[in-house]
Formats: sequence, structure tokens, C-alpha cells
Amino acid sequence: MTKVGGIVIIFIVLAFLFFLNWYVYQGVKTLLPVSWLTKGKIVYWLISGGISLWIGLAFFRIMQEGRISTTSQQTLNLFIIVTVTQLTIIVFLFGEDIFRGLSATWSYFSAGLSSDTAGVYPGRRKFISQLAFAAAVIPFTGFVYGVFKGKYDFRTIRKTIYFSDLPEAFDGFTITQLSDIHAGSFTDMEAVKKGAELAASHNSDLFVFTGDLVNHKADEIEPMMEAFSKIRAPFGQYSILGNHDYGDYSSWPSPEAKRANFERLKQQHKILGYDLLLDENRVLEKDGQQIRLLGVENWGVGFQSRGDLEKSLAGVADGEFKILLSHDPSHWDEQVKKHPKNIHLTLSGHTHGMQFGIETPLFRWSPAQYRYPNWAGLAEEAGKYLYVNRGFGFHAFSGRVGIWPEITVIELRRGKRGAV
Repeated sequence: MTKVGGIVIIFIVLAFLFFLNWYVYQGVKTLLPVSWLTKGKIVYWLISGGISLWIGLAFFRIMQEGRISTTSQQTLNLFIIVTVTQLTIIVFLFGEDIFRGLSATWSYFSAGLSSDTAGVYPGRRKFISQLAFAAAVIPFTGFVYGVFKGKYDFRTIRKTIYFSDLPEAFDGFTITQLSDIHAGSFTDMEAVKKGAELAASHNSDLFVFTGDLVNHKADEIEPMMEAFSKIRAPFGQYSILGNHDYGDYSSWPSPEAKRANFERLKQQHKILGYDLLLDENRVLEKDGQQIRLLGVENWGVGFQSRGDLEKSLAGVADGEFKILLSHDPSHWDEQVKKHPKNIHLTLSGHTHGMQFGIETPLFRWSPAQYRYPNWAGLAEEAGKYLYVNRGFGFHAFSGRVGIWPEITVIELRRGKRGAV
């Protein structure tokens, strides 16, 4: 991005933050004693202005460097925590402003133009400001937890899927799936080790990794090689590439340097013990019966689509049971579920569930749903299934709130089609 473009971005960010700070201050000043108004105003604007300037400069650096460093990632955390907290306060203050406006309008028409009080806005109520700041403690606490603890709160999610045409020998076959490790984001190696050990402890028949091993560069995974290389399964360990694995989001001194990094990344998969599938398929055989495991390079709407589904299906008969590894779930929506060959199960990742949301048995919401029809969990259409893993790691926002890091364990069962 040009320097002019970076300046425009920083101006927009600062203007947005100034608006939030100004609106929140309308509530702050109702809580301050009269004797503290002047001092409180100075302190408030020094602190909020300093934070805003720091955030604005961090955005400028990100735009100039073309990547998110550890320092800028921490600043993004601060930006998100501050913004969500302030927006919570503003919801209450804005609601009160609507009420004040309606009250002023009512007094205007009921009292008449001759009245001195006609159209006069009632003052802000201290109780509403107190309520706003008390409510803001909830998202503030949640995001602080997400930054320091939530991003390492690994959860195992189990799903059982029934297929009427699953070969009998594979009835009860288990698959452990990891996705989106994003190794360059981690700082707590001990927590990562525990997460990898949890994945290994399930002792599944098959292990798969569905892309985004790193953020930018192949060497990011090196401190964690030992931990992830201990994940083993009787039917093997298989992997694919995600959009971050190609090095497209980093500046390189030359095209050759970028290609060398990519070749090194592929070698890292081999060292980890993962069979990297590049538009290929493998036969998994058990008791004389077999299923096919397919893997494609990254294919996604809005991203470079390198994957070739037809190539991965080479030599695969229509009637064979097929499992596809494809990083981006939009591939399933656009191609896989429409394909004339029945691909029974697709395993994806990519979305991270936007690392923020609400998931309960009765209600699910995440900003990811405005971008991806299938952003987490299991989906089915015409007997074809998609499972979207919420991701092991994190990127950009260095935290998780409500959408926790996931280790998936899927059990395949033979029977009437369905899932539990």
C-alpha cells in the first residue's frame, strides 16, 4: 500500500476512535462530581487520545509492512477490546438519546411554542450511565479472558455421522482433525504442546490436518515440530495447504525467495510425518475393503483458487466412499456438493468461526456467518456432509471469545443416513 493510502487509513481509524471516545465521554461526565469535571476531562482525553494514536499508528504499520507482527497483533487486541467495550456503552447512551429526543419532541407539541420548556432536551440520567458502564464489564472481561486464556482453551468436539454405503470394515472408523494451526501467532509453547497432546490422546484411526500451518513463513512451525509430530494414527497422517501457506501475505525479496519458502513448508509437512495431498488421493484399506481420501490445494471464494477437484478424483470410481480435505468451506458450497460424483464427507477449516461468537444448543451467532454460509460445525445437503473445524490457532485477533480452539473427532458409522 502507498504512503497516501496508509495516511487515509490512519485518518479513518482515528476519526472512528474519536467518535467513540466523544460519545463515551458523554456518559463519563454524568458520573463525575462537578468539582472533577475539568480534571476528569483532561485525564480522559489524554488516556483515550493516547490509546487512539497508538492504535492508529499500528494500523499504519500493518498497511505499510503488509503483515501483522507480534506488536501490531497486541495493538489489534487492544483495539478490539476498547471498541467492543465502548460500543456496549454507546448502545445504552444512544437508547437514552432516542428517549430524550422523543421527550423533547413531545414537550414541543404538547406545551406549545410559547412555553420556555418546549423542545428542551432532558438531561442525561446518572443511572443510565452507571448501567452502561456496568454492562460493558461483561464484554471487556470476556475479551480479556479470550486474549490471555481463551485462545488456549482447547476443546474436543465429537461427531458421529451415519452413511448407508460406508464399507462394513470402516464401521466405527475414527478421524481426528486439526485445522488452522497458524504457528506464527503462538507465544505459549507449553500450551501448544498440551493441545497437541490432547489431539494425540484420542488415538483415532486417521489423523488429518486441513491447512494453514503457518501465518507467513515456513520457519514459524519449527518450535512446535516435536509436539505435532507426535500425533500418529494407524491409517496415517494426511494434510493439505491453506491460503496462508503459500506466503502470499508477506513481502519477499524475490520470487525465488518466496518459492524457496514454499518448498521448505512442504518439507516441514514431511518432517512432521504428514502426507501432504496436492490435488491427489490415497486408498485407505481395511479388511479387504477400501475408502478414498482426497486432498486439494486451497480453493476459496475471494482467495486464490489453486485446487483442482477433478485432478484429486483421478482414478476414483463413482461408487467408492470418498472423504475430501479442502481448506475453505466455500469450496463445498461452490463445487463439491454439486459434483456428479458423490463426495460423502468434506473436512474444512479456514473461518476460525471469526474467533468470536455465541454458541449454545438453542442459538448460534458469529460475524463469520455474514461471509460463510457454513462457518463452523456440520452441514448436510442431499446426503453430502461438510464439517468445518473452528481452528486450533488464531490470527490477527490474538484471542478467542465464545468460539474456542477445536480438536475434532469424527466417527463414521454404517447405517441410516444422519448425524449426532
